[in-house]
Amino acid sequence: MNVDELINVAEKSLKEEYEKVDEIVFLNSKKILDAFQKENVSEYHFNSTTGYGYNDAGRDVIERVYSDVFKSESALVRGQFISGTHALTVTLFGLLRPNDIMLSISGLPYDTLHEVIGIKQNPSSLMSFNVKYEQIDLLNNDFDYDKIINRVKDKNLKMIYIQRSKGYSTRKSISIEKLENVIKAIRKVNNDAIIMVDNCYCEFVTTKEPIEIGADICVGSLIKNLGGGIAPNGAYVVGKKNLIDLVAERLTAPGEGREVGPSLNMNKPLLQGLFFAPSVVGSAVKTAILTSYVLEKLNYDVEPKYNEKRVDIVQNIIFNNKEDLIKYVQGIQMASPIDSCAIPQPSDMPGYDDQIIMAAGAFTQGSSIELSCDGPVRPPYIAYQQGGLTYEYGKLGLLKAISELKK
Repeated sequence: MNVDELINVAEKSLKEEYEKVDEIVFLNSKKILDAFQKENVSEYHFNSTTGYGYNDAGRDVIERVYSDVFKSESALVRGQFISGTHALTVTLFGLLRPNDIMLSISGLPYDTLHEVIGIKQNPSSLMSFNVKYEQIDLLNNDFDYDKIINRVKDKNLKMIYIQRSKGYSTRKSISIEKLENVIKAIRKVNNDAIIMVDNCYCEFVTTKEPIEIGADICVGSLIKNLGGGIAPNGAYVVGKKNLIDLVAERLTAPGEGREVGPSLNMNKPLLQGLFFAPSVVGSAVKTAILTSYVLEKLNYDVEPKYNEKRVDIVQNIIFNNKEDLIKYVQGIQMASPIDSCAIPQPSDMPGYDDQIIMAAGAFTQGSSIELSCDGPVRPPYIAYQQGGLTYEYGKLGLLKAISELKK
């Protein structure tokens, strides 16, 4: 059976899985439309500001819409955030003070946060300001409740940090159900610690978000799920108003906070990106499901399996050898609309200890909601594939990657 035939068979077998995705897309679309209508989003909100950005009605309505969607007290949605890592960094520095303790209960955070925290030495890290860091690893892909409950009884603990998506690890991503269970367990013994969630790659994959189930603050990138492939950059932070105010003053300046920050012609693409986000995320999830099914049929290890409940848009393909990892990633690049002629090679990248190979032929540099694939060149040689603005483009990318793999 050739690859085209295999994909045709796969699509017939995946009809039920795709219907589940469509139902989630519909419910999240309704959530977005309700928020737009509640906040009376109007054409004049597309207008932009420059300079200080005082009285930017469009920027303000975007943040109210995000609060409605996430069911949060407040939101900070800004193009001044460079990336998800930047938004996480600003949030951590906004909330933590010298001698505070930050406890990660989902294991080691994503590579780009190592220097932010001070896990990898940096004179500008949190640790350089005497912020203490502790970590509890997951246990069998779930939270280690005994260790967590014993540790969080300490009322001096300032922040409990949870990263939902797996990053460059081999663990499973954390479902909203597991997140809700651990938050409930923590609140039985500690009502004071800030529970912060890195929600990158997870938005709209299910119908609930972290603030709804008890998180205090939640962070994500707009060049991932919520930008819908239209937002040119930016990130969001949602949660309790007193916490968002502190983050806003760290992004801009104390005393100015959210009152400043020009939108620079970004109001329309941010609103439009959010409007399209449920459908785009659905396409990315379907692409991941198809990839999982087909690559498993070709005798590669995959995680998650095609019929597992999805937590994020990321699909792991475990190649167990360097050559197949490189060929597959190069195939994804060849199927990209931008820079399809480029041939990715493993290289050093800021914030990473290992060489990284990365396919990212995207309209927005670094966009992970557009079909992309990357991974550290280290055993077990895992490709982390994500995105797909439409299912059809995702399928074309998979076809090309497999053809390169079979060469």
